[in-house]
Amino acid sequence: MGNKVEELLENVIKAADGKRAQDIIVLDMKGLSIMSDYNVITHASNSRLINAIADAVVEAGRETGYEAESIEGKKTGNWLLIDLGSVIVHIFSEEERSHYQLEGLWSEANSVDISDWLVD
Repeated sequence: MGNKVEELLENVIKAADGKRAQDIIVLDMKGLSIMSDYNVITHASNSRLINAIADAVVEAGRETGYEAESIEGKKTGNWLLIDLGSVIVHIFSEEERSHYQLEGLWSEANSVDISDWLVD
């Protein structure tokens, strides 16, 4: 991909995948949102995994030169939002993800192929 934001995105995806994030999708928000270039949406089976994924994502951001601007939802643990500037990461419980269906909210956004970054 070649630039710093795409490097951040790749590192975030690999970090989340390494902590057993499920059904990771990336939406290309360029031209659709002034908030971010990419939205990452994933879920985990329990709050401990959600927090582990969040910690790994924040560390991946830091290692790429991005500090989390904010982390929302730590207290409830059902939906964590990590704002890394150009990349926003949503980590849900499976139930919350099904309820909010962010993928449908941003249905006009193109999906990014991340298959090369995921471990089989």
